[in-house]
Amino acid sequence: MPVPLLDLKRQYQPIMNEINTAIANVFNHNKFIMGPEVSELEKKIAEYVGTKYAIAVASGTDALLIALRAISIEPGDEVITTPFTFFATGGAISRLGAKPVFVDINPSTYNINPDLIEAAITKRTKAIMPVHLYGQCADMDPILGLARKYNLKVIEDAAQAIGSKYNGRSAGNMGDLGCFSFFPSKNLGAAGDAGMITTNDDHLYELCAKLRVHGAKPKYYHALVGYNSRLDTIQAAVLLVKLRYLNGWHEGRRAKASNYDRIFSLNTISTPSVDANYYHIYHQYTIRVDNRDGLLDNLKSNNIGSEVYYPLPLHLQECYKYLGYAIGSLPESEKASKEVISLPIFPELTEGEQQEVVETIEQFYKKQ
Repeated sequence: MPVPLLDLKRQYQPIMNEINTAIANVFNHNKFIMGPEVSELEKKIAEYVGTKYAIAVASGTDALLIALRAISIEPGDEVITTPFTFFATGGAISRLGAKPVFVDINPSTYNINPDLIEAAITKRTKAIMPVHLYGQCADMDPILGLARKYNLKVIEDAAQAIGSKYNGRSAGNMGDLGCFSFFPSKNLGAAGDAGMITTNDDHLYELCAKLRVHGAKPKYYHALVGYNSRLDTIQAAVLLVKLRYLNGWHEGRRAKASNYDRIFSLNTISTPSVDANYYHIYHQYTIRVDNRDGLLDNLKSNNIGSEVYYPLPLHLQECYKYLGYAIGSLPESEKASKEVISLPIFPELTEGEQQEVVETIEQFYKKQ
């Protein structure tokens, strides 16, 4: 039985009439750029995350870039982050001429290891950018404590984590700024690229709002050189519909994750580790295995969707050779990149499909 990694058709079918109506409303008023749905979405996301402000931008990558600009990251500055993440995390730092300083991960959660951060802080360090990977928050209290101690800013890369919580606090509402992606495959996904920045800081809000419109306020008066990073009104309209269902979808994913945990029986398969005080939204359900690439090929031959997030950590990417990291310098990230594999998980996934995934994996290892 084929099992897709993600099937957005199943998500859209029950809400298609609402989506079509929302899009038709945009065509009726014709305010395709920064229309009323954009400001409404900003208000609703701020309420959802619990922040004072939310600023809609064109993508999650732009959210990171603009957030870094807002805290005045410049050439020569250093930003501490994780190497085990999507490229945009490091790329946004590099695009401003700053230096990404990579710190290894906690092997259980795949998030940055706070115990290793202090040793990486130098006089050039300006910020820490933890990533809430796979839908689980990084261990934020010690990170925020270090930021206070050394007077550093904290930007949460919450691209995969809208709705996740850490000790009761929402992702995107712990650091100075939070950055979200609404790429179509995310738990809250648009019908194209879209992103959001959240903050409680009046000054940072004003800067981000200016930077997304070429640094202008008022229009045609440019205090800064900014970007063209406005969110299309149609994307905002789609997201407003889907936001109403998001908490239910989170619970659906959590139920599927719990079911996977229950039916996996082989000790050779390491299922996700979640602290009791964390609310994991399971953007990905990621396991660790031996012979990962062999399993990847086996799942593909059985028409079962899977993906590796991520096969090469950032510190070993060709474009970062100049930083001087050697193989073995960040061992937990390197080990994870060879062992992780993400399995199908979405609210509409059936129990039969999950059983098919688990049986295929366990049969593969029993033959080993």
